[in-house]
Amino acid sequence: MSAGQGEVPAAFLEALRSLRATRLRPEIRLVEVPGPGRIAPFTAALTGDVSAPRSAEDLASGRFVVLHDPDGQEAWEGTFRLVTFVRATLEAELGADGLLAGVAWTWFSDAIDDAGITPIATGGTVTRVLSQSFGTLAARPDEVEVEIRASWTAEGTDLGPHLQAWGALLCASAGLPPLPDGVVSLGARH
Repeated sequence: MSAGQGEVPAAFLEALRSLRATRLRPEIRLVEVPGPGRIAPFTAALTGDVSAPRSAEDLASGRFVVLHDPDGQEAWEGTFRLVTFVRATLEAELGADGLLAGVAWTWFSDAIDDAGITPIATGGTVTRVLSQSFGTLAARPDEVEVEIRASWTAEGTDLGPHLQAWGALLCASAGLPPLPDGVVSLGARH
């Protein structure tokens, strides 16, 4: 958590408590990291990784950032802005698909809708990166990554559903099937 001058607002502390109370799928490993400085008076951030079952290979990774300005910011249309980033490696043939960006944005939209939240002032980008190797590395297969950046303003201090939506986006990007309502993932067996 990064704090500006003065006492930490009760609304920000309440928002942090809602994040700490939120449980995500066991495939997601979260780590609290320092929030960005100078963007807002109060910030918090988490990184997350989704690994393949029985493997250390990360299928998707990302960052979830909370920005809080008690005075609000005009562009935000509120006092809490959420900024997210997700990166995932995909099958090479998907990189040539012109619909990939639209599909990836649908993963974001569906995650937001499924969490039952109404974001304000939503914006974002989807970038696809195709890496081809040459010379002594020519034997490497083509690699495709998709990066989804999104930001939106949350109403109120309950940010748990927003974190749930980001977790669902991470899992969708990693290729994990969605869990039906009421079903809990048991994770990998030991």
